[in-house]
Order: sequence, then structure tokens, then C-alpha cells
Amino acid sequence: MWCRDFKTGDKKVVNGPFWHEVFTETYEDHDDDISTTTSEPLPFFEDDASTNNVTAQLGSRVHLHCRVHDLGEKTISWVRRRGEELHLLSFGRHTYSADSRYSLAFEHPNDWRLLIQYVSERDEGYYECQISTHPPLVRRVHLTVVVPKVEIVDERGRPLQDKFYKEGSIIELRCVVSEVPQPTRQVNWKHGSRLLNYDTKRGGVR
Repeated sequence: MWCRDFKTGDKKVVNGPFWHEVFTETYEDHDDDISTTTSEPLPFFEDDASTNNVTAQLGSRVHLHCRVHDLGEKTISWVRRRGEELHLLSFGRHTYSADSRYSLAFEHPNDWRLLIQYVSERDEGYYECQISTHPPLVRRVHLTVVVPKVEIVDERGRPLQDKFYKEGSIIELRCVVSEVPQPTRQVNWKHGSRLLNYDTKRGGVR
């Protein structure tokens, strides 16, 4: 019979309202004479992929999914990985992040979703959903944050730089938006600090 011993050097303490340990995944396999029996089925992730990639647009809200079967008495934790550092975000159904944009949004029957609101560029990176087995079962999620690109072009599609028009002439400007995972619902035009109307006799925005 073999078992796994966890290296004590790989244990990290995460600061929060309570003392909690989050473990990295370095452990050693070796043979042992100790036999273990259990009547409980082992928990497992519904998605077999070890890493899942999620894309979110800047300023949007995103759910990071973690579906677990046969959880039993074990507990789910979400942690944020930054290099060698791990930051606790949630434990069970409780959120422990100082950032109020993070919350645990459990969806029946088994989806321990991490909700991130008003996604910013600094949210990009790796997140881990951990099951409190020994050693812990870990599923990684990599979040990519897409920042939209906006370019103003003239009526011929050329990038607008310094351009001069005669007084009384007609100007046609186009706003080209790219790097968005979903169609843009609305684009606002401003002249200085003034929001332009979508319905004016002089042409307006269309």
C-alpha cells in the first residue's frame, strides 16, 4: 500500500480573519505498510481538465466555475495564486477576501462559483479551487482580461490624427472597437466633456 506525505516546507499560511492553511501541490509518493479504509466516496471535479481558461471583458462580471461531486464533509476553498503566494478568497460558503468584488456564488447542486465583479486588469491570472482532502485536490482556472481597443477613423477608414476641415463642411468620423469578446451594445461620443446627441439636425451619432 502506498500513501502520500506532504512536505511541510510547502505549507503556506494565508492572512485573513481566521487562521487557515492553503497547501501547494508538492508531495512525495512512497510505499508504506499502513492500510487505509474508508466508507465515503472520494470527491472529484466534474471537469477532468486540470486547468480551465476563462476570458472576461474589462469592467464586466465573471463566474469561475468549480463543480464537485461527492463532496461529503470536505470543504471547498478558492485561492488566488500570484507567483509563490496564495491568497485566500473563500472558505466553504464564506468569503474572506478584503476585496468586496470577490464573492462565493454557490449554484445548486454542486457548482462552487467564484464571482468577480467589475473585472480589472489586475484580476488576470491563476485561481485555484481546492477540496480539503489530504493532499488537497486542486483545479486551476486561468482568467484572461480583455481590454477593448478604440480607434477613430475618417470616412475612408484611415486613422484620424491631425486633420483640418473648412467651416461648414461635413465631417464623418467612425469609431472602430475591437478586442471585445461580445458585441458592443452602445458607444458614446463626446465633444470635449459634452455628450453628443444621437438625434440632431446636424447629423449627430448614428
